[in-house]
Amino acid sequence: MTTTTPGEGWRRTAWLPYVAPFLCFALFTYAGTAQPAAAHYWYAAKTVAVGALLVALARRLPELSWRAPAADWLIALVAGVAVLVVWVAPEQLLAPLSIGEASGFDPYGFGLSPAATRAVIAVRIAGAALVVPVMEELFWRAFLMRYMVQSDFLAVPLGAFRPFAFFVVAVAFGFEHHRWLVGIVAGLVYGGLLVWRRRLLPCIVAHAVTNLGLGLYVVATRNWTFW
Repeated sequence: MTTTTPGEGWRRTAWLPYVAPFLCFALFTYAGTAQPAAAHYWYAAKTVAVGALLVALARRLPELSWRAPAADWLIALVAGVAVLVVWVAPEQLLAPLSIGEASGFDPYGFGLSPAATRAVIAVRIAGAALVVPVMEELFWRAFLMRYMVQSDFLAVPLGAFRPFAFFVVAVAFGFEHHRWLVGIVAGLVYGGLLVWRRRLLPCIVAHAVTNLGLGLYVVATRNWTFW
């Protein structure tokens, strides 16, 4: 009979804090897709649930360090803006390469009062800029990019470059999005930041800048297909 030390038991479930928020997000997204008339409620619930889960699991996520050189913040800002430009600029050229119908999320389509509609928009932007970048970067870059190298992913240094894992994750990240081609570009940029800076923070910040900028662009132009 073998015994398992507490350290071994913890390591066997080390994947959970990285994967659970992503799965929670996916389940709520599916529910919102299945009930489009209540999509705004599902998105708000998803934002709160995933955000709370990230806070609860933060102690088991050593990559969530907000301390970094000023250069990391500046590089992340530039990278985030660059991805935003790539995401928006070639819209007419790349639209035929998108996956499925671009129905989008129109906050004015739920028949709400002006104040409630503004609240829906605020929650949508907050979720995309504050929750999604943390959740996705933990799953795609901190977990999967290392797990594809070996199952004991914590033994793989954060930012270690392994070509197969790097490019597969970038492609998978791209196909998670309706606009898959620019999604792949974004995956390459965020992954490149991790390899270059060896910290998850620049990836999270760049991703947040992209999503925040995209949200503001969508609200300003009312091009809801980007949502």
